[in-house]
Formats: sequence, structure tokens, C-alpha cells
Amino acid sequence: MNSHENSLRTPAGQAADAKARHLEQALRDAGVRITRQRSALLEVMAAADDHPDAVELHRRAKALEAGVSLSTVYRTLSELEAQGVILRHAFEGAPARFETTDRQHHDHMIDIETGAVIEFCSDRIERLQAEIAAELGFEIIRHRLELYVRRKDGRSRGPA
Repeated sequence: MNSHENSLRTPAGQAADAKARHLEQALRDAGVRITRQRSALLEVMAAADDHPDAVELHRRAKALEAGVSLSTVYRTLSELEAQGVILRHAFEGAPARFETTDRQHHDHMIDIETGAVIEFCSDRIERLQAEIAAELGFEIIRHRLELYVRRKDGRSRGPA
């Protein structure tokens, strides 16, 4: 992309470009060669606003660069995780899903019927967790909260 095209990008597109550059630098720092296939995967990962699994990331990356192999996706994801720039979520009964680590802390609800992953933040939950840890003589260093849910009204929103 030339500088003129870049200046026409939306703020979201510019943020995804910056995120892709950050992911690329993490790989470079680890001594990983940046191929066209890896660049396509990084672009897809940076633009994802959901929690795709490796197969979905592969499908999206192949749409940008036909030569992307699933093994390249798995190897690249493993290295990005080792570099601390993506998180692997192992939600019950589903393949691992991925998201970048640059997002503000949030928790997840997983719809057990559709597999949809819904992000949420709750100051009340955060305070309660801190209070419980303190009452037991601990401080929270990090945590992960996953709620497995089903819609009360039976309507389905589809997988995310």
C-alpha cells in the first residue's frame, strides 16, 4: 500500500495496520522470516474483531494469499503466543480461539448452542473478585472469566 492509499484508510483500518506491524515486529524479534503467507495471516489477525480459530484464520488468510498453509498458521500462532502478543482461548468443547493482547481487559460469555463468544466488562465483577481475593489474603495478578450461557428466549444470534 502506498502512502496515499494509507492516508485514505479509515481509523479502524489504520489501527489494524499498526497492529499488523506490531505482530510482524514480534515475529522478527523472534527471528521468524516474514513471508507473504505470514503477512496475510498477520493482516487477518490484526483485523479480526472476533475470536477466530486456526481454521477460520487459515480460511481468511487464504482469501488474501492463496499459498497460506494450515501448518504455517499453527506455527505462526504458536510463535505469536510465545511472544505474548496474542492470547489462546481454550473454550470448552471448541477448538482454541485467538485474539490479540492489545485490547483492554474483558471477560467472555460463550453461547453453548451457537459457539458465539461475547465480550463484556463489569466493574462490579472486578471489584468482587478483588474483595474475595483480599479477604482470603491474596491479590489478583491476572484472571480469566468465562461464562457458558444459553439465551433465555431461545433465539440464536449465530456463531461469532
